[in-house]
This record gives sequence, structure tokens and C-alpha cells, in this order.
Amino acid sequence: MESHQMPFESAFLPESEPSAADCLFIFRGDNLLVRETSDGIVIPCFSDLADRKQNFLKPHYFGRLNDTPCYVIEADEHMSDPEGMSFLGLRQLFRLLDGPLFSAAGRAFQILHWDRTHQFCGRCGSRTEPKADERAKICRQCGLINYPRVSPAIIVAVIKGSEILLARSPRYKTNAYSVLAGFVEPGETFEECVSREVREEVGIEVENIRYLASQPWPFPHTLMVGFTADYAGGIITTDNEEISEAAWFSAENLPVTPHPGSISYQLIDWFVRKGR
Repeated sequence: MESHQMPFESAFLPESEPSAADCLFIFRGDNLLVRETSDGIVIPCFSDLADRKQNFLKPHYFGRLNDTPCYVIEADEHMSDPEGMSFLGLRQLFRLLDGPLFSAAGRAFQILHWDRTHQFCGRCGSRTEPKADERAKICRQCGLINYPRVSPAIIVAVIKGSEILLARSPRYKTNAYSVLAGFVEPGETFEECVSREVREEVGIEVENIRYLASQPWPFPHTLMVGFTADYAGGIITTDNEEISEAAWFSAENLPVTPHPGSISYQLIDWFVRKGR
């Protein structure tokens, strides 16, 4: 199935039985099966893999893209690459898929990851079952219900006059700089998390924290919530664990930044456009 700029419609139950043209997001481990064509990356459909059904576990229906029903399926770990297709990691595909298609692939992976990691009850250890009326796992032994996990994290563009704060993590495999980010802790508001993460990572204070945008980030189940904030005081001091380098940059003197399509790029682009 080829992607066009159409909205994705989330759903739990299919309107009919799977058909040959329905889209299959097939994961072997954390890698997605795709076919590379002259027109770009294509996600296979049922008819493309009719002879491989023995390699698949139970499919999960999760909605429609371009009005085409979509299923996510886990492949047997020993499944070989079908002719003309290959399994690629989502991080690699982020640069190759358009926005709606990558979003659908990320949604598919998050559902599959949740299914893999909630086979047993976290309270009593009994095996769980899919709940019939919603996307959830229920333990028949103790009644605990688990829904697909979403882990909120903040990401923030800190502004000082005509400059933006950008930093590098020692975990980065490239020399790209980005804005600061971190996971929300229990009992914390997004705004409190912004202040704490900035203080912990670079030692400065911020004010005027404002929401800008959000983006699901399927590595494996993060929701990135983007903010802007103004510098309020302090001197940059990196922790050398989460952050190895940090500095203020003007729009005319930016370092290498993240790939377009990510919310980190969107925040930096907002800063550049704001100054025009």
C-alpha cells in the first residue's frame, strides 16, 4: 500500500474480515517489513504474503490509512526476508517514510510492543487475555486491566533573547545538537518537568513555559510534549551524563540539527521562523 497525505482513522474492531488488499505492518523483533520501490517505501498487503501465513502470529487490527484497513502482525523470529522485501528498523524508516505512514507504523509498533510485554498480570502473575470490547488486557484471576502504555516526556526550546539553547548527548551517534528533553516523573506537571529537566541537565532556570505541539515517538511508547520557555537565570553547567555539550546559538549560526519531521526539528524551526 502506498501512502498519501490522508488522515489515519484509529479503530479497535474491523468492519469486515481481512481482505487481500488490507495493509500488513509486519514486525520481526523491532524491524518492519517493507518493499523499496522507485516511488518510495511500500508496506505489503495480505496478498503479497499469502504464502507466509505460517510465519505470522495473531494479527491486531488498529484502524484505516487512506481508507485501507491496517493490521499489525508479529512474525516468527526465524522468518526470512520475502523476495524483494526487507526488515528495516523504525529509526531508519523515520527518514524514509512520509509523516502519515510513519505515524501508522509507529502506532502499530506500540500496540505490538504492549501486547508482547503484557502477556502476564503484573499483580498476580497469571496469564492475561485480550479484552473483548476495547484494546486492553485483562487478568481473569485478579481482574487487573492493562491498557497500551504511553510514557509522557517533555521537549523544550529555551530562548534567551535572539538565541536558542541546544545541546548534545553523549549517546548521540552523530554530531547533531538538539533541544532538551526528559521523561515526566510521577506526580509532576509538564511545566514542573520542564523546569526540573532544564535545571538538572544544564543548570539554568526558565520561565514563561508555553505548550507548542506534541508527537508520538514509538521508541518504544513515548509521547513527546513540546514547549517553549524563556531563560530566567544561571550559567550553563552540563552534567556530562545526559548532556556533554550545551551552548546558545543564533538562527544564523546553528549547528547540525535533528532530521526534519521530528518535534525537536519543529521546535528549532519555530525559533528560526520567529526571528524572521
